[in-house]
Amino acid sequence: MSPAEARQEFDVVVLGAGPAGENVADYAHRAGLSTAVVESALVGGECSFWACIPSKALLRTPNAVAAARRLPGVRADFDPSAVLARRDRFVHDYDDSGQAEWLDGAGITLVRGWGRLAGGKAVAVDTGDGTRTLTARHAVVVATGSTPVTPPIPGIDTVRTWGSRDATGAKEVPRRLGVLGGGVVGAEMAQAFARLGSQVTIIVRGDRLLASYEPTAGERVAEAFRSDGIDVRLDQGLDAVAKAGDAIALTLGDETIEVDELLVATGRRPNSTDVGVDTVGLKPGDALTTDDSGLVRGVDGEWLYATGDVAGKVPLTHMGKYEARILAAALAARAGGRPVAEGPWGEHAATADRVAVPQVVFTDPEVAHVGRTAEQARAGGVVDVRTVEIDIAVAGSSLHADGYSGTAVMVVDGTRELVIGMTFVGQDVAELLHSATIAIVGEVPLNRLWHAVPAFPTISEVWLRLLEAYRGG
Repeated sequence: MSPAEARQEFDVVVLGAGPAGENVADYAHRAGLSTAVVESALVGGECSFWACIPSKALLRTPNAVAAARRLPGVRADFDPSAVLARRDRFVHDYDDSGQAEWLDGAGITLVRGWGRLAGGKAVAVDTGDGTRTLTARHAVVVATGSTPVTPPIPGIDTVRTWGSRDATGAKEVPRRLGVLGGGVVGAEMAQAFARLGSQVTIIVRGDRLLASYEPTAGERVAEAFRSDGIDVRLDQGLDAVAKAGDAIALTLGDETIEVDELLVATGRRPNSTDVGVDTVGLKPGDALTTDDSGLVRGVDGEWLYATGDVAGKVPLTHMGKYEARILAAALAARAGGRPVAEGPWGEHAATADRVAVPQVVFTDPEVAHVGRTAEQARAGGVVDVRTVEIDIAVAGSSLHADGYSGTAVMVVDGTRELVIGMTFVGQDVAELLHSATIAIVGEVPLNRLWHAVPAFPTISEVWLRLLEAYRGG
């Protein structure tokens, strides 16, 4: 490594080349700032190779076949090995050269290695061929994502376990799969592997799946899981784990069951442990708390930013990318000496993080949610919370699938007459979500939504039924 390579200066240095880091780099570069991205693993990050993309590839074929079987005259089946092969194509066999080429073509410098903050505006990168020091004229952005959390269960460290990466990257379908955790990852992977041929047991400490959603979501998904032959254990703790020959023994109260693989899907934590935050006075392992423009709190000066999972706000790819766009615009404004619009819904304020976060759980039925649940709205101080919950029973749904079964839940701030939350549960409801997101972000009054006419015969006619139910109530 030459002296010139060992020490380089850029306007912006980004730690992490996942979706959030890539978007910061792209938008900052478009704003005229020279930018370097540091990545120790694959460019594209968790979402591209181990999370969103491969998990949806595993779910898509089995779910499409299940949907086809709901129509008369259709005989459909699939080959699980072809599903795994399609997953491999989507992750490019874990080769990130295409994404690295994109960075290069965009004029963004990629530095491969483990990067750590090294005091103010400096990043030290262990490249495997020495240490390379990158200095930022304006900003360092931490976008290092999150890492899985393993609960302290007796014996769990004595057996092999799957994390989400192992599940989405599986080369074979296990005969028996245990899933610990009933959140999004646990739910999606439980159904994916059940439909790929595994005998699945899902273990949930709480009283329902998908606990952060409206209750009907977890109830309907659990019902579908049981129809798929999944053993759903609610209000059930995992007391101990032990080896049982080539299998894994799970102790559940007075019962012991054996599985061939155990997926631990019990949450994630910000990946800030070994990225040098202590050199700027922050505590390793904690979320890098930011303001709405992405500036990290508790650090002198306006130079350290964070986005995505490591900021501890909303651990979703699309929200990390949203925060990244806002952050890059704010960073560029400060670098250019321009005013920063930090008020709610301003150009430089990630306001949607608090009130309009959309998410889809790609189980069958799908769960699509944005905004606040009724419980969250009450806890957040909304005085007059009104809810409308109806079956999705319109001409469009009955045409879509025989025996279509779904639910829609609308949460309204009765004082302001605004939709503040929406949940759809049913086959293929994900594409209904953006209309609800627009209604919430735009704060469209209900009397104006009454004039938004849904096309016939589509499932979106459920919007009319929700508004009718609300007005009639």
